[in-house]
Amino acid sequence: MAHCPTDYAPPQELLKDRIILVTGAGDGIGRAVSKGLAAHGATVVLLGKTIKKLETVYDEIMRAGGPQPGIYPMDLMGAAYKDYEDLVGVLDKAYGRLDGLLHNAGILGERAPIEHHEVHIWQQVLQVNLTAPFTLTKACLEILYKSPDASVVFTGSSVGRKPRAYWGAYAVSKAGIEALSALLSDESEFRGTLRVNSVDPGAVRTEMRRLAFPAEDRELLTRPEQIIPTYLYLLGPDSKGMTGDKFDA
Repeated sequence: MAHCPTDYAPPQELLKDRIILVTGAGDGIGRAVSKGLAAHGATVVLLGKTIKKLETVYDEIMRAGGPQPGIYPMDLMGAAYKDYEDLVGVLDKAYGRLDGLLHNAGILGERAPIEHHEVHIWQQVLQVNLTAPFTLTKACLEILYKSPDASVVFTGSSVGRKPRAYWGAYAVSKAGIEALSALLSDESEFRGTLRVNSVDPGAVRTEMRRLAFPAEDRELLTRPEQIIPTYLYLLGPDSKGMTGDKFDA
């Protein structure tokens, strides 16, 4: 398991001129990291299903003096492959390349034993958490390869690395993500311009965490802003050459 250096102090212009796409950018970790990326010079493309939330993040970045972000509404639950191709066409026309892709969007589904797990919820979770990241990554590879130094970051989980009872489709989807991350890293390493890693954010104060553990004291949880350095490290040039690793934030 790898970690961002504990004394990591990224320079203000770390991500200057970098184009980074973030999924699930309207809430929680996606919102915090998007703002952190922009604060260090990145042009962030905010992808999510709720336009109002994306507009709020857009406004926060602009007020803070960051580069003008892009907004791309998309519902990963129902998106077809052509929707991803259309997105890539827009990105290619607007920016000519993609330097970073953060797969942050995800849903919890239900915590239940396999014998009681709803089949339709299982399918929804696998669609959003695993099939959508695969499809988006596949579509984006052509513009990621146009960057001299591109980084793909998948969001893993401890229950994906070591499944535990009652985590159902969520655990299976995250195990799949860890495999997808390792596969893509292995396949692309020879190019020397694309690195692929996964991050387990840990226990962070998000809405998904509240749904999973409704009784815990949220004041004791890590805030999304506290784990931004790991994402800056992985999406910026300081982790160049590092690929195929599993990080803990």
